[in-house]
Amino acid sequence: MIIWLASYPKSGNTWVRSIVNQLIHNDIKKKEDVFEGLIKIRRYPSRGDFINLPRIPKNYSELQKKELINYTIKNWKYSQENINKNKEVKIFKTHNMLCKLEVENKHYVFTDISNSIGAIHVVRDPRNIVSSVMNHFNHNDISESIDMIKFQYTWTGFKNDEVPQFLSSWSNHYNSWKRFPKNYLLIKYEDLIKDTNSELIKIINFLNKFIKIESNEIKIKNILDTTNFKYLKKLEKEGKFNENAYENIDKKKEFFHLGPNNNWENSLENKIK
Repeated sequence: MIIWLASYPKSGNTWVRSIVNQLIHNDIKKKEDVFEGLIKIRRYPSRGDFINLPRIPKNYSELQKKELINYTIKNWKYSQENINKNKEVKIFKTHNMLCKLEVENKHYVFTDISNSIGAIHVVRDPRNIVSSVMNHFNHNDISESIDMIKFQYTWTGFKNDEVPQFLSSWSNHYNSWKRFPKNYLLIKYEDLIKDTNSELIKIINFLNKFIKIESNEIKIKNILDTTNFKYLKKLEKEGKFNENAYENIDKKKEFFHLGPNNNWENSLENKIK
C-alpha cells in the first residue's frame, strides 16, 4: 500500500523526502550520503509504473500530448494495483493533484483507499513558491509563474519520456489533498523552517503507524544537521544531488535555490501581492 508525499512543485517535497529517507533508509552517521537511496522514495507516476501494463501501447512515448494524457489517466488505478501486488508499504512523492478526471465519458481517480493508506501533504505559501517555480521551470518572467499557479488545467512532466502529472492550480491542488480520506498529515514548509524538530517528531509518529521507525535524540539531531537547507545546498554544489532541472542541455538549474531566504514580501511587486 502507498503512502504519498504529496505537494505542489517547489513546496519542500525534496526536503521532507530527505528527512524520511534518513529516517528509514540511510545510516545517519554518514553525513555525505543524505541523497543516497533517495530514489527509494521516487516519483509517481514514473514511466516504469506504466511501461509493462497491457493497457499501455508500446509506442507510449511517441503519442501525441492529448493521447499521452488520456492513457495516463486511464491507467492510474491499474498501475497502482500492480505496484501493490506484493502488499508492502511504499512511499512515493507526487506533484499530482488528488483528482477525478473524465476520459471518453468515464471518470478516473488518481488514487483511492484501496491503493493508498496515507498522505503526508507538504504545503508552502504560494507567494513564496512563485519565484522558485520561475527558476525551476525556466519561465521568462514572474507573470508566467503566477499564471501557472493560478491556471486551472496545468500538466507537467512530458520531457525525457516521463509520465505527465496533473497539477491544476495551487488552490485546487491544495484543497484536493486536504480532503485525503484517512491517515492525513499536513506539514507546512514555514513550520519546518520555524521548528524543524517538532515537524520531524510529527513525521516519525505518523510513519510509525505503518513502518517501524527507530529514533532517539542522537538520530534526530543527526537528521536535523544533515537535512537543513544550508547543508543540502552544500551537497548539491559538491555534485551529490542529481534531480536538477536543466537550463539548457549542458547547464543544470540550481535546485536548492533560496529556501528560507525566499520571502515574497521582498520578491513580489506590490500589485502582485
